[in-house]
Amino acid sequence: MFTKTKINNVVAAALIGTSVLLGCIGQAHAAEFNLRAVANSNETDEDYDGLVVFKDYVESHSNGKIGVDIYMGTQLCGNGVECLETLEAGSIDVYISTSGGAASMFPYLQVLDLPYILPNDRVAEKVLEGDFPRVLRKQILKDSGNSVRLMTIGNTGGWRNFANTKHTVKTPADLKGMKIRTIVADLPQQLVRAMGASPTPIPWGDLFTSFQTGVVDGSKNGITDIMGMKFTDAGLKYLTLDGHAYMSALWFMNNDVFEKMPKDLRKVMVDGFVALQQATFASPKRKSIQAYKDFAKAGGKLYVPTPEEKAQFKDAAKPVYAWFEKNVKNGDEWYNQLNNAANKAEAEIKAEDAKDLN
Repeated sequence: MFTKTKINNVVAAALIGTSVLLGCIGQAHAAEFNLRAVANSNETDEDYDGLVVFKDYVESHSNGKIGVDIYMGTQLCGNGVECLETLEAGSIDVYISTSGGAASMFPYLQVLDLPYILPNDRVAEKVLEGDFPRVLRKQILKDSGNSVRLMTIGNTGGWRNFANTKHTVKTPADLKGMKIRTIVADLPQQLVRAMGASPTPIPWGDLFTSFQTGVVDGSKNGITDIMGMKFTDAGLKYLTLDGHAYMSALWFMNNDVFEKMPKDLRKVMVDGFVALQQATFASPKRKSIQAYKDFAKAGGKLYVPTPEEKAQFKDAAKPVYAWFEKNVKNGDEWYNQLNNAANKAEAEIKAEDAKDLN
């Protein structure tokens, strides 16, 4: 259960005052609702692409009744916990987090990081456009005292894959004994252990040097992050597209602000987040094209596992599911919810293909 932590009025006022001094992207609006939207990333990220689409949509379709100011980076809040508390306090209105970034408040969000449940973009997108996020929304509202509202789930960076400095990885056995960088979180560390490797938490800013010096042998990253950080220059040359996790982006809104809007503007907000979701689905696909070209140019070796090899990865990951069900409240129910949604999406896609292929 999430215990609400309110930021005191002094801090909240200071944050608002700081936002005025630091400025933001976009002009002040003579609007009925001025929204402060925050992403702890930069303007090359999918989060920014989504916010630009969202801002344009809601401002134009509300005839200026809604204004959106975009704050990239950490000028208003620095991490998932701090930003969600700031959103709860009403000092910001919209915030994007990974599941890991929000898991300390809402542990069941780790279900989105369970490996190999979502097999590809088409299935993942159908699941995230369906009812599963609505189930999460209901639980998050309950656990936050009706103050934090999940608006949509998009993507931030494509897929997590295993990459390393040693050799081509075709099966889990090829990862045995490697030191793989993870974040300081239980679930990704459980996955690395399940593959026979050693999880090694390393700050993101130290990872380049850690590859160079052999502190770690590999990581779990998407191709755009790998090339954005020029990890190939540090020796990260082997990438296996096992696709163990879809890099979900959870977009939250202060529920009090949402509920204060008249119904027509709430409809604009919902549609705006759908437009944002579609933009973040598309952005990593486009950006990955050049990233894969750059990876190959830098001497990178790409490997796509066969269906049989992919099955070996999924089988090796079974202890991760057991850990989740044991350590997260109602973990078995959350696992079944997502797994059933994925199976339903695959069946629908199969039926669609049968119509389109004939």
